[in-house]
Amino acid sequence: MSMNFQEALRHFLSACELQKGYSPHTIETYQCALLEFQEYFLAEYGVIPEINAIEPADIRPFLGYLHDRGLAKKSLRVKISAVKSFFKFAYRQSWIDRNPAAIVSTPKAEKKLPSFLQPGEIELLMDSFEPNSPAGARNIAMAELLYSSGLRVSELIQLPMLNIDLLAGTVRVMGKGKKERIVPIGQKANQAIERYLEKRGELACMKTAQPEGKVFLSDRGRVMNPAVVYRIIKRAMNPITESPQKSPHVLRHTFATHLLDNGADISSVSEMLGHSSLSATQVYTHVSVDRLKQAYQKAHPRA
Repeated sequence: MSMNFQEALRHFLSACELQKGYSPHTIETYQCALLEFQEYFLAEYGVIPEINAIEPADIRPFLGYLHDRGLAKKSLRVKISAVKSFFKFAYRQSWIDRNPAAIVSTPKAEKKLPSFLQPGEIELLMDSFEPNSPAGARNIAMAELLYSSGLRVSELIQLPMLNIDLLAGTVRVMGKGKKERIVPIGQKANQAIERYLEKRGELACMKTAQPEGKVFLSDRGRVMNPAVVYRIIKRAMNPITESPQKSPHVLRHTFATHLLDNGADISSVSEMLGHSSLSATQVYTHVSVDRLKQAYQKAHPRA
């Protein structure tokens, strides 16, 4: 069965949404990558061939095409991964006789160690917020929860009131792939959230005041925008750290790094982060090992 590229793309994106349950962001990423793949064929060959006519030798130059446009290696990996997923799906649907992308290699990822804050910087960060206003109480509660429980920003802003249990000291989080996990909340974060909830009513409108409403509200009583959370945390981090990255995700990195530095089991940390495999968590062990090496170099007489 032969099929043109545009039709196959429509079926693939529909399957990503309806069958695989991918997030709108992931589907948009796949769509953009595959439309660029289509543009590449038009630019290089002047036509968009039937998908059964595409060979591995047609796909490999796509990386060079993207590289020439100035894309970073991480972006190249995302684009070629989308192409490989598309052809894998097409092969399973019997639209093509063989998968031409199967033998196309994906560029190796650049190993960048995550940025994190020192314990003293965490104290300075939390002390930098003004806790008496509703917005200030919200900001410190967000920062404390991000550091205490390692939440992603998307998980933080979508957190319903029903999913936070201050009495038990836990938060129920809906993570990537709609995977649910329960994570402990530290004592200081618990206290900060409790103080914020006392003032939350001053931000809430009728809709967000409901029990199923989101925990963290904007100054206008709406669901927090991720860009606003980023701006709040970045602004607070600017004067207190020399970390190259300054963002809410740095608090997630710091959560994992500090736990491992203090003897936490990597499997437990991986579970609390909502990682699908230990390999995603192992980057934090590299951070800890590097810090040990630095301490050794400074302290050992024969280092």
